[in-house]
Amino acid sequence: MTSRTPRDSRLRLVPRQPVAAARRAVTTRAKRPAPRPPEGTPPPAELARQARAVLAGAARLARWADSVGAGAAGGSLRAGPDGALPKAVAERAAEALGLTPQQVRTDWDRARLAGLVELHDGLARPGWRLRAWDRDDTAVLRGWVALFDAWSLARPAPAGAGPAIVAEVVEALPQLLSLLHLTAGPERLPVLLDMLDQRVAELRTERCEVPYGQDPAAPGSADEAAVAADDAAGASLAELLDWALDALRTVGALVPADGAREAVHEVSEAQLTPLGNWSVWVKLEQICVAAQSPAGNIEQSAEAMLRGCARLTPGPARAEYRAWLAARSVGAAVEELLTVARGEDALLRGLAFEALRAVGAPAEAAVRAAADEPGLRPYALLWLVEHEGGDPETAPDVLTREESTWLWVDTAAAVADHGETQLLVRHLDSAVQGSVPRLLEEVRAVGHPRTVQVLVALAAAHPDPALAKAVRRAAFQVHTGGV
Repeated sequence: MTSRTPRDSRLRLVPRQPVAAARRAVTTRAKRPAPRPPEGTPPPAELARQARAVLAGAARLARWADSVGAGAAGGSLRAGPDGALPKAVAERAAEALGLTPQQVRTDWDRARLAGLVELHDGLARPGWRLRAWDRDDTAVLRGWVALFDAWSLARPAPAGAGPAIVAEVVEALPQLLSLLHLTAGPERLPVLLDMLDQRVAELRTERCEVPYGQDPAAPGSADEAAVAADDAAGASLAELLDWALDALRTVGALVPADGAREAVHEVSEAQLTPLGNWSVWVKLEQICVAAQSPAGNIEQSAEAMLRGCARLTPGPARAEYRAWLAARSVGAAVEELLTVARGEDALLRGLAFEALRAVGAPAEAAVRAAADEPGLRPYALLWLVEHEGGDPETAPDVLTREESTWLWVDTAAAVADHGETQLLVRHLDSAVQGSVPRLLEEVRAVGHPRTVQVLVALAAAHPDPALAKAVRRAAFQVHTGGV
C-alpha cells in the first residue's frame, strides 16, 4: 500500500545543483572574439612582475604587520582612527625594515589601497591578495589596478586647490589617459593641458543647466557661489595637471623622469608605462563590451543593467559590472545597486550583490550598513565573509538558521520568477533543514513576503503527489494565517 500522508522525506531528492542555476542564460548570444592587447604589450607574467616591483615595499610591510599582529592582543595589529599606522607602530616598522617613518606610512597607504591589508573595526588583517601574492599573477595585477584607480590619493593635492576643481580634474583624467594610450608614445604637456581645460569646461557646462522657470540672470545658489570662489582662489589647472601626472608616476602608471628626480614642473612630457598602457586598454575594452550589449548596459540604470546581465554567464556578467561601474562614481553606483536590491525582484537582489563584489573594498561600509536591513542581511553577511577572504563554500555558515531559511525562500522566488520548473524542485536540495516537514515549518515562521507564491509554485512543480499536497497545505496555512 502507498501512504498518502506527508512523508518525512529527506531533502536529497535530486542530484546537487548550484542555486546559481536560477540565473542560467535564457538566450544564446554570439560571443565576441577575445580581444588581443595592443602590439608590444608584455605577457601577463611580465606585467605581474612589474606590478610586484611597484608594490614590493607595500607587500613587505603587509607581511611585517601580519607577523606582528599574530602576537598582538586579538591576533591583529590595530590602526589609528583614520586607518593610518600609529606613530609608535610606524617607528617600530621603520626600525625593523630599515626605512624612514615616512616611507612606512607611504607603503602602508599603498598596501591598503591595493588590498594587501584590510581594516576590520580598526584591526589590520592580511588581505586575500597578500596570501596569493607569490603564486597568483591575476591577484597581483588586480591589486595594482586598485592602486592605479586610487592614484588621486597617492599624493596630496596642491595647497589651495578646492575640492570642486580637484574632483573635476580627477573626472577628466580618464580622457587624458586614453589619449596617452592611443598615441602609444610620449605626449607633450601643453597638449594634455589643453585637453584637460576642454574637458573641465565640458563638465562644468553639463552641470550648469538652468532649471525650467529659473531666471538665467538670477544669482546662483550658495553652493555654486562657493565653487566659483573656490576655483578663483585655488590652484591653476597647470598645477593640478602636474599633481595628477606626479601621482600617476608614483603608482607606476607613467614613466618616471630621466636621471635624478626632477621638479615636477620641469617634466615636459608624459608617457604610460607598460602597466599603465595595459590597464587603460583593459578599461576601454570593458566599456566596449558593455556598449555592444543589446541593452547598452553602460548607459542603463542599475536595474536595466542587471536585467541584461541575468542573461549572461558569470564571467561576461562580471565584465559588464566592471564596465558599468567604471562609468560612475563609486558612491553613486553602490547606492543605486543597493536600491535595486531593496526591490521586489529577488533575482535582481542577488545580482546586485554580485555587482557589489566587483566594487570590492569601496563598497564595504555601505554593505555593512545594509546588513542591518532584514531583507538584505543574508546577502550582506555572505558578501562580507567573501570580501574578508572567507571560503565561499563555507560562507553560509555565518547565517543563522532563520537567515538561511529566509535566503532559501528569496532564492526560490528568483527561481520561480525567472528559472525553469525543475530548478525549483532541485532548489529543495540547498535547504539547511533535514526534512520537508521541518523545512515547511520554518518557512512558515520566517515571514518572507513571497512565501505563499513560492510554496504554490513548488507544489505545482514537484512530481511527488504526497509532498506536493503537504506544500500546498503549508501555502494555504500561511495565506490564511493558520498554523
